[in-house]
Amino acid sequence: SLFSSQPSPARFLRDAPSACPSLWRWLPCPPAELRLDLVLSSGQSFRWWESSPGAWTGVLGGRVWTLRQDGDRLWYTVYAAKLNAAETERILRDYFQLDVGLSALYHAWGAADPLFRKVANDFPGVRVLRQDPVECLFSFICTSNNHISRITAMIERLCQAFGRRLCCLDSRPFHAFPSLSALTGADAEARLRALGFGYRAKFVSGSARAIAEGLGPEGLCQLRSAPYAEARRVLCALPGVGAKVADCVCLLSLDKAEAVPVDTHVWQIARQRYGVALGGKSLTPRAYQEIGDFFRELWGPRAGWAQAVSTPLPGTLVPPTPSYTHPIISPFQVLFCADLRKGQKPAGSQHQA
Repeated sequence: SLFSSQPSPARFLRDAPSACPSLWRWLPCPPAELRLDLVLSSGQSFRWWESSPGAWTGVLGGRVWTLRQDGDRLWYTVYAAKLNAAETERILRDYFQLDVGLSALYHAWGAADPLFRKVANDFPGVRVLRQDPVECLFSFICTSNNHISRITAMIERLCQAFGRRLCCLDSRPFHAFPSLSALTGADAEARLRALGFGYRAKFVSGSARAIAEGLGPEGLCQLRSAPYAEARRVLCALPGVGAKVADCVCLLSLDKAEAVPVDTHVWQIARQRYGVALGGKSLTPRAYQEIGDFFRELWGPRAGWAQAVSTPLPGTLVPPTPSYTHPIISPFQVLFCADLRKGQKPAGSQHQA
């Protein structure tokens, strides 16, 4: 991982607003609207680390941030960058989609779904991030047959090899996510394979070229204003992008709140907990679509948000407690990890892809 297992005293002080109040700002945000420990550890984004207890450091918008919560306040500081208060608050509000009232949505989903009501109290403040489409797309191409600890390490290697260096904290360098042009070089696939990307190297470099020669990064962002079905169709035409990855990108970066990523875990939950009798022994494209339609009808236009809260694996429904030394079991790990249990192994025990 990026940080050592025990925070240094200097880092702990740096990550505390009381130690350096002039470097920190805050905006109002109650835990019912956002829980950093759930959202940033959940497998939506792979660029955040708990750098000291309750403090999350990561890269957002080409800058390095540390965030923490204290009561109804979301505290933040930005390193090696000059931003005014209005701009930093705008970035955070956009990233966490804080203009969406989560408490009201929880109430509506609970009224429509008794199973949701049983889960919601244990997982408050779970909301969907609004990420950069390029970063989101290439991150989720890497999630195929993978788990959070290894995906996080892969994305870190990708950024170190192809991204612009931003700053260094505690002797650790931070890099921006690579630009599209950085991933289109003739040797990109070979370099990615050397970094342990395996067969995903071809998909990353191939999708980068396809976008560069077609939509371009601006066109990818413009899919935010396209209908959900159109955005999904465009994404599924890219190398290494199937229905689930496309739906993750639609949900997490293209403003398609109705997108419901479906994997075998979600399929089993739909059948076992909701009695949805779809498909045979495998998750067919037709069953995938019908399961998504079922949840969209049940939960409404933000079904992708509701699913993030309501589908933890059987046996993992435990109220999460912020902890520095123990992994947090989060509902998003069901959506975006191929194997939850493997995802809980220490990163150092994993082999490269």
